[in-house]
Amino acid sequence: MKPNLHLASGNPHLNPLLWLLFSASALLMIGVIMISSASMDVAAETLGNGFYYVTRQVIYAAIGLALGLAVANVPVSWWQRSGWLLLAIAMVLLVLVLTPLGREVNGATRWLPMGIFNIQVSEVAKLFLVAYVAGYVDRRRDELVSTWSGFLKPLMVIGVASVLLLMEPDFGATVVLAAASLGMIFLSGVSLVRLIPLVAIAGVLAALLVYLEPYRMARMQSFLNPWADPFDKGYQLVQSLIAFGRGDWFGVGLGNSIQKLFYLPEAHTDFIFAIIAEEFGLFGALSVLALFMVLVLSGLVISRRAEQSGMGFAGCFGYGLTLIIGLQAVVNMGVSTGLLPTKGLTLPLVSYGGSSMLVTCIALGILIRIEMERMDRAATAAEEEKPSRQQRSRTIPRARPAAVGATYD
Repeated sequence: MKPNLHLASGNPHLNPLLWLLFSASALLMIGVIMISSASMDVAAETLGNGFYYVTRQVIYAAIGLALGLAVANVPVSWWQRSGWLLLAIAMVLLVLVLTPLGREVNGATRWLPMGIFNIQVSEVAKLFLVAYVAGYVDRRRDELVSTWSGFLKPLMVIGVASVLLLMEPDFGATVVLAAASLGMIFLSGVSLVRLIPLVAIAGVLAALLVYLEPYRMARMQSFLNPWADPFDKGYQLVQSLIAFGRGDWFGVGLGNSIQKLFYLPEAHTDFIFAIIAEEFGLFGALSVLALFMVLVLSGLVISRRAEQSGMGFAGCFGYGLTLIIGLQAVVNMGVSTGLLPTKGLTLPLVSYGGSSMLVTCIALGILIRIEMERMDRAATAAEEEKPSRQQRSRTIPRARPAAVGATYD
């Protein structure tokens, strides 16, 4: 049975496109401001230029906006036709990064040098793999819903990609990709009878991966009790929690964070949410959370409306892109607040990082294109309906008025 998602999709007065643009623009501006605040002292001390990171982030944002605008002019049908090509590119990139061409940073080989900047392969791979899964769901929906073979085929592709991601290693990206893919398959109408056993098996495999890898086990132990070793294994989480504590209700003010002064590692990337909480308090943290909720709900409404309009691929693709952004935001904020074990995932549109910024802007551009095509289709249908309504109104006979003095039995 297909899940019934309302999400205000039937409300013609709700304009999700405006809310999507508003929330994305607000998060982008917050990100630039907070990167400036969180990175200035570190950049000045280590690179001799306090504006190094924020300057690069502004450049990434400008390129991302240009790419988003360009993608918004690409028909959704192109992504649908290019599913196999995008899958091949994603797999080639995931293999290339494991060769000597890949660049190792902090013990993980996740980047490919591209001249003046590095590209994080997992970000591109997630986008392309979601496009492939959406195409499969649209083409083989009946087979996917009714047979085990149709259900397992896309999961085998995601499984291969997950193995390549784990070899980098990039456990966080693997979890986000797998969860988004399962979400797309569930929203396509797959029964929970098939989905629940698979989720249980995936959970057991994830637990084994954590248990068998010493550094992952150490992270899990520090997550469960960071104060047991606050100066080594639990150091990063402890410093993040201190930042939240210092922020109180309304924060210490923009630029007045103490934790960014070499206490909290990766303050301008993975833990920028903690700096937001320190400088703007609980109010600022909840505001960022609310903006992400608006962005995700807008993306889901856009996708649902596209699906209801007969745009099967566009709807499924939109679900996948929205889930990728939402899940990554949830993981990042969960890590910063100590609700999830430490993972190296950026906060979309907010954290410093070129690959994340560019891919997120492309995803938003695709969502905008989906809504534009749905609106064009609705307008065309309305125009075609007008003549038929006028024709019906001309053919309906009008009742003649009764004659004066007429009587009725």
